[in-house]
Amino acid sequence: MDASLSVLQKILLWAVPVLIAVVFHELAHGYVAYRLGDPTAARAGRLTLNPIAHIDLFGTIIMPLLLVLSGAPFLFGYAKPIPVNFLNLRHPRRDMVLVALAGPGMNLLLAGLSALVLQFFLLPAAQASTGGGAAALGILVLTLMMHSFVLMNIGLAVFNMLPLPPLDGGRVATGLLPRTPAIALARLEPYGMLIILLLVSTGKLDSFLRPVTAFLLNVLL
Repeated sequence: MDASLSVLQKILLWAVPVLIAVVFHELAHGYVAYRLGDPTAARAGRLTLNPIAHIDLFGTIIMPLLLVLSGAPFLFGYAKPIPVNFLNLRHPRRDMVLVALAGPGMNLLLAGLSALVLQFFLLPAAQASTGGGAAALGILVLTLMMHSFVLMNIGLAVFNMLPLPPLDGGRVATGLLPRTPAIALARLEPYGMLIILLLVSTGKLDSFLRPVTAFLLNVLL
């Protein structure tokens, strides 16, 4: 029973942070693309806070759930990719980089803001709530959820900046590299997720993500 309760608590504490992090990540891509000349996401109804428009069964629910329950050292997920037609952008090569950076940038911004709320409001309130009761329990839940939100946003930003398409880091690298290596990197996109799964299964991805994630956590918390 205790083990089942622990699993349920983990799911409840992570569900909202994961959903908010991945939705705002995709919204940032779409909004920046819209500002730079591409209305594709807006016309598709994707510039919305309605999570139903963004949820991907595997990336938003199954994969984060498996990572949480397995005690993975880093957490990430994804929503349905925002549709972007790079040919509509006013400066396609440059603007592609800006659109790609918008998602991880949003996650780092959310991580920073939530870390401030955690440090200056929730943690002091949790330490002051020593009498128990519903109010103390509510503050404790919010504190744990906000901590999960910081972790999720950092994990999402770091993971997505891996220089491998179709991740955002791959888009950035494709936009910044000279033409020949950029084309070679872009051709890896159909195999990108397979390569990532291989790196996860061998533990190689953890060796890269763990130190970067730990550094950002130390900076923020």
